[in-house]
Amino acid sequence: MPKSYDMLFASSNTHKYEEAEKILAEFDIELGFFQTELIEIQDDSLSKIASQKALNAYEKCKKPVIIEDDGLFINSLSGFPGPYSSYIFDTIGNNGILKLLGDNRDAQFVAIIAFCDSSNEPTLFESSVAGTISKNIQDGGWGYDPIFIPGKQNKTYAELDNKNKLSHRYESLKKFAIWFNNKLV
Repeated sequence: MPKSYDMLFASSNTHKYEEAEKILAEFDIELGFFQTELIEIQDDSLSKIASQKALNAYEKCKKPVIIEDDGLFINSLSGFPGPYSSYIFDTIGNNGILKLLGDNRDAQFVAIIAFCDSSNEPTLFESSVAGTISKNIQDGGWGYDPIFIPGKQNKTYAELDNKNKLSHRYESLKKFAIWFNNKLV
């Protein structure tokens, strides 16, 4: 018998799903995984990208679904890589990002959770965490975790035991969970 769930998490990234599943479990929300490649439009707006991905995900699974899109915005690089973070990570990686930086290492990590159901109107939940980019790549984590140090911390996401409580993804999922649980009342 298949496991029951409240909604699906659509992504090709199992790491994102695993984080989201753990976080939403704290809010008594059961998340299923819909592993799929989603159409990702090229746009300067994370909100537009997330909305389109949520619509695409719902179109594919025909069940209530959430997607997560995020971006690393580095101040000294005028917000680069921003909404192009996945592509930049795949092309130049963390080493490339570190080579681009000078002394100003301030950055924000932004996450958007987009929920879509039969209404075909995505609902968005955005959060950001300010921080800095480390001078060296640290062990552990995935994506930009080995180089992003959240504010008021001296370790990267990759080094923190409680990343899920401090992350941009946690904050967006928390906003979503509160909204979703209130919607059920």
